[in-house]
Amino acid sequence: MENRNALISVKELAKVYKTGDFEVHALDNVTLDIDKGAFVAVMGPSGSGKSTFMNILGCLDSPTTGEYYLEGMNVLKLNKNELAELRNGKIGFIFQSFNILPRTSALENVELPLLYNSRVNARDRRQKAIEALSSVGLGDRIHNLPNQLSGGQQQRVAIARALVNNPLIIMADEPTGNLDTRSSYEIMNIFQALNDKGITILMVTHEPDIAQFAQTNIMFRDGQIVSNEKVQDRKMAQEELQKLPVIKRENILT
Repeated sequence: MENRNALISVKELAKVYKTGDFEVHALDNVTLDIDKGAFVAVMGPSGSGKSTFMNILGCLDSPTTGEYYLEGMNVLKLNKNELAELRNGKIGFIFQSFNILPRTSALENVELPLLYNSRVNARDRRQKAIEALSSVGLGDRIHNLPNQLSGGQQQRVAIARALVNNPLIIMADEPTGNLDTRSSYEIMNIFQALNDKGITILMVTHEPDIAQFAQTNIMFRDGQIVSNEKVQDRKMAQEELQKLPVIKRENILT
């Protein structure tokens, strides 16, 4: 039966890499629906297929066989230009290494996706970027360069950049992998707040404690989904932050 609430629907998705005479089945006939407004953590050991799965859903890679629908649209029938427009307009990406430009201010980094949006003029572009940075607590850091920001603040810039085009879904690949505990929980606090506003979040993580902030945990192994379960005793980031000891940090350069 069709799931009318599904934002993403994949059917028998497979990805095979060929190396000489060998075939590696990175994904093996994966079928899954992700509902609108879900917060899903994707887990699994190295080589389990979780990153391949994320890359296909993010239109950064294509499957060998199978079907992929986003908002009912058959993604695999889109051409390169249509895929680029889909990525820029409907999907916000966040990566472990932040992927922000080092010699460019926070504001200019966040404006970047809007440069490819012909419907937004320069003045509106600046305003949207400022609003996105303010929404992640960086309204007073818009002119700072990345080397004037902590790791957690750089990841917030990346989140603001992912939000600036009002995406349907945020796809985050190990977003806390380079962060300390407090910064990680602060990022999860932002994710939970965004999710409460209706934004769908798909997050790859190898950290079980971070996965506990999601609503649902999906486990990959050998290219297949081996479990798909609601999170029991879900953590709320604001509560977890209050439990952490207060550590006085050195001031970041302004």
